Amino acid sequence: MIKLIIGHRGSGKTKRLLAMVEEAVGVSNGNVVCVEKSSVLTYNLTHQARLIDSEAYQITGFDKLFGFLCGILAGNYDITHLFVDATLRIGGHDYEAFAEMVRRLDTLTKDHGVEITFTVSCDVEDLPEDMKQFAI
Repeated sequence: MIKLIIGHRGSGKTKRLLAMVEEAVGVSNGNVVCVEKSSVLTYNLTHQARLIDSEAYQITGFDKLFGFLCGILAGNYDITHLFVDATLRIGGHDYEAFAEMVRRLDTLTKDHGVEITFTVSCDVEDLPEDMKQFAI
């Protein structure tokens, strides 16, 4: 399952994501992972969730981000929730490339029972039509 937290900078997306991470840690029988573009969340995120800085692995662009997320999931079958903060800062502002990555990941999540949540700094109208179904 894919979820998109959409809004402009300062709208509370990261705060909402952190609350969802806390909730996931409480209900998950596996592992919870959060990916971000720096180490800003280090002191805000519960220690029970794994935090990964995408910059440490030189992740830029949605193709690399897709491969990185697939590698994370392939390396640990116990991941139940995967959160990605500041998605467009990691992958770029190509909304169609983002949508293509989400479509591919949606298929993957259905096959593996993983929930992936992205924060996306834009208007819902900026995204391709089929991405609106994932907005929460």
